[in-house]
Amino acid sequence: MTIHLPRPSASTPSAGPCTPWWRQLRVLVLAGGLLMGMALGVRHVQGLFMLPIIAERGWSRETFAFAMAVQNLAWGLAQPFTGMLADRYGSWKVMAGGLALYAAGLYGMTQAHTSTALAWSAGLCIGIALSGTTFGVVYGALSRMTGAAQRSRALGLAGAVGGIAQFALVPGVQALLAGTGWAGALLLLAVVLAALVPLALPFQDRGAAAAPDHHAPDHHVPDGAGRQPLHAAVREAFGHAGFWLLNLGFLACGFQLAFVASHLPAYLLDRGMRPADGMAALAIIALANVAGIYACGLLGGRYSKKYLLAGIYLARTATMALFLLLPLSPATLYGFSAAMGLLWLGTVPLTNGILAQVFGVRYLATLFGFVFLGHQLGSFLGVWLGGLVFELTRSYDAVWYGAMGLGIVAAALHSPIDDRQIVRSGLAPARP
Repeated sequence: MTIHLPRPSASTPSAGPCTPWWRQLRVLVLAGGLLMGMALGVRHVQGLFMLPIIAERGWSRETFAFAMAVQNLAWGLAQPFTGMLADRYGSWKVMAGGLALYAAGLYGMTQAHTSTALAWSAGLCIGIALSGTTFGVVYGALSRMTGAAQRSRALGLAGAVGGIAQFALVPGVQALLAGTGWAGALLLLAVVLAALVPLALPFQDRGAAAAPDHHAPDHHVPDGAGRQPLHAAVREAFGHAGFWLLNLGFLACGFQLAFVASHLPAYLLDRGMRPADGMAALAIIALANVAGIYACGLLGGRYSKKYLLAGIYLARTATMALFLLLPLSPATLYGFSAAMGLLWLGTVPLTNGILAQVFGVRYLATLFGFVFLGHQLGSFLGVWLGGLVFELTRSYDAVWYGAMGLGIVAAALHSPIDDRQIVRSGLAPARP
């Protein structure tokens, strides 16, 4: 697969004869994708840390799963507020602060000797950090700094770059666990994340004040968005039925992905497979995710995003059903991982794209933050219930069935979404 970075056009806000190299669209895509990919990648491999940590600390799986559930919930609850901060004061400050807090949370995990300390460091600190270093803030900044004609593709490319980073982290972390132990691996990851702060610098926009002129024909966004204050934008979104359908559908997405990412390695060990198989499964998911996000970015610019999302949720459900029905073997595991990877995070640029299409890009980080809260409520339930159900039944079967049922519901919820742009008139000027 060849990935071509988008060429700046006259309609691209970051393009121009006087634009410094570090503000060019290609640099924004690479920097945003790498920053987001590393933040998500460290989260993606947390399932590899569960068994060594609980073995040394004497905890149950439910203890570790609860901390991860708190992380997902904190991420979701914080996302609207970090989105508001990014829209108000600029994305780069939020990204840099998020990376610093992420590093502090990883260090705190190495010092956690109680379940409360683990929930505080791995849960609260890292959860808030993720809200400032991933989809809501990075995609919001890219959307503001990218022309409408290239927006979907740019988001897909940034996600693909992030997917490559996630893929590289899986074998790297496995090697660190074998060579330095879980605590040493977490400390090294903390140093790496802290060193990524310069990647936030190209996103020195001025928040919502830097959003493109919504009246310009190139941007094809709702009229009047440039004059709309934040509180009016939030009230408008809350009164739109499609906004809540996106929320509910995204809840199913969070449940499915968080459960698989956190519990798949342990599930495989319970079924008699090797630790290396769990590592390979996560790596395949991350690698296939590169192609999946890139494809969704391209398709989202050509076809209905809501129907693409419905198709993804149905395909995930079918993939899980086949995985449970077929005999477990390396072949079926790797096939499942490849299929899930293709369907992994492509939902994010598509969901973000619907929000931009309907409400405009000026307060996109804020609005996506509220939708992402639904995703993270699902993640909280997927991670925590996975551990709780296992402790009660010594099986993950009920959670697999729940994930499949939610996928069917999510597909049904997306079809009736009204994704036409909102036309506004007579709005007061937005606050700077």
